[in-house]
Formats: sequence, C-alpha cells, structure tokens
Amino acid sequence: MRLSRQKPGRPRAAMLGVGKPSWFNLLFILPFLIGYVLLLVYPVFKGFWLSLHEIDQLSDSSEFVGLANFVRLFTDEIFRGTVWNTFYFIFLTTPVFVALGLALALALNRPGKTGAALRAIFFGSSVLSVTIVTLVWRLVLMPDRGMLANILHALGLPSIAPLASEALALPSIALVTVWWIVGLPMMLFLSALQQIPQDIYEAAALDNASRWRTFVSITLPSIKRTVALVAIIEVILQFQLFGQSQLMTLGGPNNTSRSIVMFIYDAGFKQWALGYSAAAAQVLFALMLVGVAIQMWIAKKRDAE
Repeated sequence: MRLSRQKPGRPRAAMLGVGKPSWFNLLFILPFLIGYVLLLVYPVFKGFWLSLHEIDQLSDSSEFVGLANFVRLFTDEIFRGTVWNTFYFIFLTTPVFVALGLALALALNRPGKTGAALRAIFFGSSVLSVTIVTLVWRLVLMPDRGMLANILHALGLPSIAPLASEALALPSIALVTVWWIVGLPMMLFLSALQQIPQDIYEAAALDNASRWRTFVSITLPSIKRTVALVAIIEVILQFQLFGQSQLMTLGGPNNTSRSIVMFIYDAGFKQWALGYSAAAAQVLFALMLVGVAIQMWIAKKRDAE
C-alpha cells in the first residue's frame, strides 16, 4: 500500500512571529503611538507654535512675534499674581491631602460594614461635579443666611464673608477642594496599607511596640512610595485649579483667587488673545514639569537613604 506524502505544516515558531523583523513588533503598539502623538505630542508642539505668534481670530491671520508673548507675560502683574496664587493654593492643599488622606485610611482600614460605609461616604464626594460642590459650599459660606453665618450668630459672633475677603477667599476654596476630593488619596493609601503583610504587625505586637513606633518603623516606610505618588498627583491636579475659583469667586476679590488656568481661559476666550493665552499655557506646563521633577528627585533621594 502506497502512503501519501503529507506536506509539512508551517513551523510553530513562524506562526508565533519568531524570527520576524524587529519592526514587525511595532505594529502591535502602532495604534497607541498614533493616539499618543495626536492627543499629546501634537497639542504640545502646536501650543508652543501658537505662543510664538500674535493671532487675530477675526481676520484669521497671524504674525510671528517670537518670544514677545513670554516677555509680556513676565511683565504682567496679573499673571505674576496668578502664579503666586496657584503656588499658594498648592501649598495649602497638598500637605493636607497627604496627611488627612493617610489619617482617614489608617482609621478606616478595618473590616466590617461600618468601615465600608464610612469609606463610601468619604469617597462619595469625589464623584460629585464641581458645580454641585461649589453650589453647596456657596450656600454654606453665604455671609448673612448661610450655615456658617447661622452658627456664628448662635455663638454671638459677627458674621464673616470668606469669599469676599482677600485674605480668606483662596483658603476657603482650598477647604472646599479638600472636602471634595480627599477620598481619592484616602483610597490610594488604603490600597497601600492593605498590601503590608500582617505578620510584621504581629511580630511588632509580640515585641510590645507602641502604635506610634509601629507606624514610624513599619507603616510609613512601607507606603513611602504611595506618599510620593499622592503628593505628585495632587500637585498636578491643584496646578489646574479652575472650576472652584470660577464658580465661587470669579477670581476675586481683586484677583486674589485667580489661578493660572483662569488667566489662560480669560486671555483666550474673553480677550481673544490666543497667542498670549498659549504662552501662559506653556509656562503652566513648564511649572508642572519642574514641580513633578523636584518631587520625584526628593522621593528618589529618600529611597536611596
């Protein structure tokens, strides 16, 4: 009996792509690269190109002016004030986010329905829109009929108007912001705390270590990367302060709560100075990069120690 000769099949290695040219692997990440370039890289370079021009949107024309928009920015007192306001706001909020988020995580890192309910309550405010949050707090901070005014009247104290005070407007917005999104750092810290092996805590308990000693020697070193992560995230987020100031104070009084993003918005969409607005956006981008780089350097230095 004559056996038919079968054609050998394709080698398994060839079917898996082994031996293909190196550029063949790029096809798998090509969709990501296209989206990254179109949505991130191109807008950055386009914004920088716009910042070098004086643009007249009515006549749809532009004139190359080089660094004139940047020179004008750094001589603009209002812009310098917004830079100070933004850094002051970051100074007010970021340490509170780290400290309060960690404190809440330590307090609520326990099993049971009560802990789960409290975690949901604290995290629930983070999903609210900025419009709802600012509306609620404007009602609280109303000078005559707000909840704060009623409490002060009940205590026999004169009412205050925090949002109309140059000294209290930005701290009031910082308070609202902390109340709004403190749930996010809390959840990040909770996730980090639950990754710490319980055996370490049991060994510390056998050695009669106090709670403070356990926190300093075990908990804090174990979550130091999360502390750095939360700080970096909050710095980036608070650099982008806009909605709270826009809806609560309109940048007032006397521009004391006006942020860089508000300045960019007003220059681009109210004054129609698109090139000037783009220059301010480039400065904001550079400040964010510098701030994040400094924090990453500090975190790496601490890890090395």
